[in-house]
Amino acid sequence: MERLKTHRNDAILIAVLLALGGALVLFLWFTRQDGGIVRVQVDGETVKELPLSEDTRLMLGEGGRANTLVIEDGTAKVAAADCPDQICVNHGAIRYDGESIVCLPHKLVVTVEGGAESGVDGTT
Repeated sequence: MERLKTHRNDAILIAVLLALGGALVLFLWFTRQDGGIVRVQVDGETVKELPLSEDTRLMLGEGGRANTLVIEDGTAKVAAADCPDQICVNHGAIRYDGESIVCLPHKLVVTVEGGAESGVDGTT
């Protein structure tokens, strides 16, 4: 009899966790904002800030390191890189405020920033 109660409690716990997880995913999905600019950092220093609204193709890198950043249709992606793992190339395009692409071998970070202002006042 005790074993059945444990299974029922486990099922209730799993259902509650799934409901909370689903609510969190929906909240994040509906509150995300399109970004306005792409900030490109190499080795911790900002080297470029580009608008997402203008199509651009940019070659990044020096000293045997090369990445190709492509901005088109309001999204940014690393189209090519000569790093061995190609994680940054396989990441896909980003467009929402706070998203980023990282290439660790080249110390490259591409971040979307500057989404539309929300109506929330952070100083109240």
